[in-house]
Amino acid sequence: MQFYSMNKVSVCIVEDVTDIRQALEQIIELSDNCMLTASFATGEEALVKIPLVKPQVVLMDIGLGSISGIDIVRELKAHHPEILFLMCTVYEEEEKIFEALRAGASGYILKKSSPAKLTEAISELVEGGAPMSSQIAMKVVNAFKHLPVQEEVTSSPVQNEEVAVLSRREKEILERLSQGKIYKEIGGELGISAETVRKHVYHIYEKLHVNNRVEAVNKYFGR
Repeated sequence: MQFYSMNKVSVCIVEDVTDIRQALEQIIELSDNCMLTASFATGEEALVKIPLVKPQVVLMDIGLGSISGIDIVRELKAHHPEILFLMCTVYEEEEKIFEALRAGASGYILKKSSPAKLTEAISELVEGGAPMSSQIAMKVVNAFKHLPVQEEVTSSPVQNEEVAVLSRREKEILERLSQGKIYKEIGGELGISAETVRKHVYHIYEKLHVNNRVEAVNKYFGR
């Protein structure tokens, strides 16, 4: 008999190619830190059933036939901000990457990633990270390198009504999120649990009207 740890991450898969979907299912089922809660072959079914299943993480394909995985993320994230979306796709174009992140995805990995990399990405995601395949991360970095000088990021928070409503603790957490730290690291520095950090982050997203870490940090610093 197999016993599941209470610490296992509940994962849902949305993938229309049968062989790939079954391979992803096997990776999750054999993982020590993940638990498969549902798997869907169509975007339409995912839109209806993911809110009922309420997984912590959704592995989302982009090309799903009549509906884009990015559109699904945008729709579900608006109503269920607590669900984390990890794009798992073959697309490496910058346009797709940034469209997915703007829609609310918190990570972006390629299907050719190894099983170990996939499960590591899921763990990093729930700990507050923004996992990306190395090729994708490089494209994101290069895109920011080519920003005009006047659009370069600032290092001081902007002063506006949205930022003003953040509590001192929320600002402390946001400062650390901007440094790339995960929930566990932030909690250790502030003397609180990772779960408490996670709850603060949800409140930050709500107050700033954003869906992920990248949007929150950019709005906080007026980028």
